[in-house]
Amino acid sequence: MTDFASIRQDLHCHPGISGDEHYAHDLIVRQLNACHPDAVFTHVGGFGVVAIWGKEPSRPTIAVRGDIDALPIGHRCGHDGHTTILLQLAEQISDKYPQSFNSINIILVFQPEEETGTGSQKIIDAGILQQYNIKAIYGFHNLPGFPLGTVVLNYHTFAAASTGVIYRLTGRNTHASTPEKGLNPGLAVAEIIQSFNRLNSTDTDTDHFKQSTLICVRLGEEAFGTSAGQADIMFTLRAFTNSSMQQLLAEANDIVNQTAARHHLQVAQTLRDPFLATENNSTLVEFVEQHCTCRQRHVLTPFRWSEDFANYLQLFPGAMFGIGSGEKQPELHHPDYNFPDALIKPAADILMNIISHFSTNTEL
Repeated sequence: MTDFASIRQDLHCHPGISGDEHYAHDLIVRQLNACHPDAVFTHVGGFGVVAIWGKEPSRPTIAVRGDIDALPIGHRCGHDGHTTILLQLAEQISDKYPQSFNSINIILVFQPEEETGTGSQKIIDAGILQQYNIKAIYGFHNLPGFPLGTVVLNYHTFAAASTGVIYRLTGRNTHASTPEKGLNPGLAVAEIIQSFNRLNSTDTDTDHFKQSTLICVRLGEEAFGTSAGQADIMFTLRAFTNSSMQQLLAEANDIVNQTAARHHLQVAQTLRDPFLATENNSTLVEFVEQHCTCRQRHVLTPFRWSEDFANYLQLFPGAMFGIGSGEKQPELHHPDYNFPDALIKPAADILMNIISHFSTNTEL
């Protein structure tokens, strides 16, 4: 029997940040070869791997995605655990294929570059998934603070939309003794910060929540004979629906443009790490609810962090859900976080249960 805890610990000791997941890629391919999928696509979107059981693309298809990259501080988000869960799931599929799954296709997506929000689109751009009749694609994430193995569901948005935005305000430098002859963006920066605070909503309702977080301000330089002529101001914007996110970004742009115009400044805008909201298909969430016999919990408020699994939901019916990794587990990205090996098999069993019921309920 495969020792999946050892596999997870091996991955943990060899973290690959987004775009450098070569160790995980090679390990995944080696393990999958023992599970005899009908096709294995390697180096998909960089270091991604896509494994497929089934030879007829027109058949109803279920896909499950797990992420494989690490943070610069190592595997402090549990993607080493997610990878291992999919590998144990692959072994379980192999044990039952094709006898139990001769009417469907099963796709496992080992996705790189989730932390930077770029991996899912690279998988999509490879064009492999579009060749199959995908009726459901599921994503999952371990969730500290919930009992181990508890399935955490939301019928609507699971995780927020977010984007970093950088506004560059360009005025004109002048000698510090004659600031009136220049265009110093300092006052405009102060006004924008105050105005952005008013964008924040205390309403956590999915359709109304909006959040603006000041990230960084750069104004002028350490030159005491010069009045500043340029500033960069950076925010992270966050909302619970894609439409609310578009509205929030439009409101933010209006504030900056109007403020800059009053101060006779030029504006340039750059978006960084944009994430869509993971807006779930409620039918597929209900499917999980009906066919998972483990402990469940519904959350009404989406999680404020973001997930690039949302990109798949623009193309295919799908849903993301959480699996509790322990009530006393440190939060994601905390230096003391470490994925619990005790969750590997229960999580793989949950996913296997979903696939097994899908094989007899393909018309969702």
